[in-house]
Amino acid sequence: MSNPKRPAAVLALAQGHTTGQAAKTAGVSSRTILRWLEDDDFRQEISETRTELLRAAVGRLAAAATLAVDTLMDALTTEKGQARVQAAKVILESTMALRESLDLEERIAAIEAADRDRTR
Repeated sequence: MSNPKRPAAVLALAQGHTTGQAAKTAGVSSRTILRWLEDDDFRQEISETRTELLRAAVGRLAAAATLAVDTLMDALTTEKGQARVQAAKVILESTMALRESLDLEERIAAIEAADRDRTR
């Protein structure tokens, strides 16, 4: 039977919190978190949650990328707005980097899933 506090721990760990922070967030002991981390299903939940968080971030960056491109195009005809141009460049670079990271995360998850299926 799954502990109802596990989802809070999964989310905290997927967001990069330490085991101690995740334990405090979930309202359990650090020892419980360490025990849960021994479970393949729990670790898989963390991985899947992290992928979903990355996917959401990519979506938000993609939306911002449209505005960033508009800013760059506007900068072609105006002399002002260097800070806006810099922000647009950072958004576009971040979008590409995070997208690559998400692609790799999904590929690794698929390979791990295939490996688990093979070993069962």
